[in-house]
Amino acid sequence: MKKVLLLSLLACLSLAPFTKINAQEIIKKNGYTLSFESNFSALDPQLKKRLIETFFVVYPKLAREYNPKTLKDVKFFIDTAYKGVAATSNGKVTFSSIWMIKHPEDIDVVTHEVMHIVQDYGNSVGPGWLTEGVADYARYKFGVDNAGAKWTLPALKPEHSYKNSYRITARFFAWIEKNVKAGTIKAVDTSLRDHTYTAAIWTTLTDKNLDALWADYIKNPEL
Repeated sequence: MKKVLLLSLLACLSLAPFTKINAQEIIKKNGYTLSFESNFSALDPQLKKRLIETFFVVYPKLAREYNPKTLKDVKFFIDTAYKGVAATSNGKVTFSSIWMIKHPEDIDVVTHEVMHIVQDYGNSVGPGWLTEGVADYARYKFGVDNAGAKWTLPALKPEHSYKNSYRITARFFAWIEKNVKAGTIKAVDTSLRDHTYTAAIWTTLTDKNLDALWADYIKNPEL
């Protein structure tokens, strides 16, 4: 009886679907280590190469600019089960294979996601729109091929707000850097990491609060 049950179990296991994770590849360069894994067997080797190259180009730059104490070891995982675009947690970036298929040119999804590692805000004292706005501002400033992905900062529209997050907020930040005071976003990023951020920092840095800065932006939004 036990033998019959064991054979039945083995038969079920042999028929059950499973996801195979490719062997982990470890790449080390200039003091940083990238661990690359994927359960997406159809991943284009050239795309994989570009993802890895983008990491080693942008991550050291982001570290120097914003947080030299950022993690030295980072993990990438291409996941067929993940339905979003990408997500980052505890030094690991999970990328959607579906997104890779539809947007193989979007290499700077790497730039946005590894900026989240560099940010390292922990239990952030700042709003979520600010975190994502800073990450997209970093992509705008340090991205290796935003043009190839047709990724741009959107023109201002009447319905926009600085709280819209991502590219809309990033464009506002780019405007502040160019037209108000260079270094503002870096200082805000530092305050978020140090957990000293309050909305008053904008007035301290620029002599105007966010609403006043946005009002000026609306009047002359050109970059």
